[in-house]
Amino acid sequence: MAPGARLAFQSRELRAPPPRGAPPGQQLRISPTFMDHLACFTPADLAGRTPPDLGAFRWKLLAQGDSWFSNARAKLNAHANLLQELVFKATVAAVNCAGTGNALSHMVDLESSPDFVRLLTGPDAPTWDGVLLSVGGNDLIAAARTPALNWNGEPIPLELRLLRRQTEWGPPSAGVARYFSEPGWATYAAYLRANVKHLLSLRDQGPSAGKPVFMHCYAVPMPRPAGAEGNDELGASGPWLFPALKAYGVPSADWAAVSRLMVFHLAQLLKSFAAEKETFPGLFIFDSTAVPLALAAPGSTGISGDWHNEIHLNHSGCFKIARAWSEHIEMVLDGKHLIQPTTGRKGRGSSSANV
Repeated sequence: MAPGARLAFQSRELRAPPPRGAPPGQQLRISPTFMDHLACFTPADLAGRTPPDLGAFRWKLLAQGDSWFSNARAKLNAHANLLQELVFKATVAAVNCAGTGNALSHMVDLESSPDFVRLLTGPDAPTWDGVLLSVGGNDLIAAARTPALNWNGEPIPLELRLLRRQTEWGPPSAGVARYFSEPGWATYAAYLRANVKHLLSLRDQGPSAGKPVFMHCYAVPMPRPAGAEGNDELGASGPWLFPALKAYGVPSADWAAVSRLMVFHLAQLLKSFAAEKETFPGLFIFDSTAVPLALAAPGSTGISGDWHNEIHLNHSGCFKIARAWSEHIEMVLDGKHLIQPTTGRKGRGSSSANV
């Protein structure tokens, strides 16, 4: 959508109670709230003959990420882009380094993304008002897909995989956690922690030092035989979780709960980073797991619920998450997250920080 295009939110007609003394039935109409779609550009746009005037926007952001951010034509034709569904009351632009090429396969690829690193730390880098990131999900899927045995049939240690073989399952009383490798999760958590810290250090090497970094969590996918139309960033067309859970012998009745366990572990991990304000300064995490989505039907092979395939949202799914994330981002950019709301129960003058 072109910069300046506006969207009126009128999902229901807004009416206010009639003023005192007004004729019965009279109501006041409230003007609809107009929102601007995020104006998305690529590094190539900045280097073109007529580069966009980023100074015309109230806020300008730098974005990088996985297929949830990708602008590659094949992916836009296949499934939705979360960035394109973001809307704000102010005019906001983003330069998306996921761009038209391959999006990030893994968190470590941030270091080998020349456009992103240059626009964040280079001598001519702009001062961004914030950084948008969609990272960590592919690494989680890749860890879940790590097989129990390597190429020559030798067992892969528990600390290098997220799932347990049947002979390693815990007691039934542990629920679906019996299939989950806590040593493997500790390895993944340390990997993600180191990479997020490195990312913040990159930010602080350039003119955008200290600016907010926004990351989202992921929605909970239904493991099912629904692959992509072509090869994805993980090197295969999918499905992704479905064959892994089958290979480990996890009962199909528990697949949805295992998927939920892994995604919620990731959400809690990311939120714990944001809570460590000295170690991860300026990191803001949006919990996508709190957004109600329509689950895909178990066993379905195509678009189902709010999902395009097993791990990618369709437009309705992106719409729901992006609307909620937009409010979170704009509150931070506007400084409203620093306001301490008063609570009536604690008495006048008492307050609690809104983090």
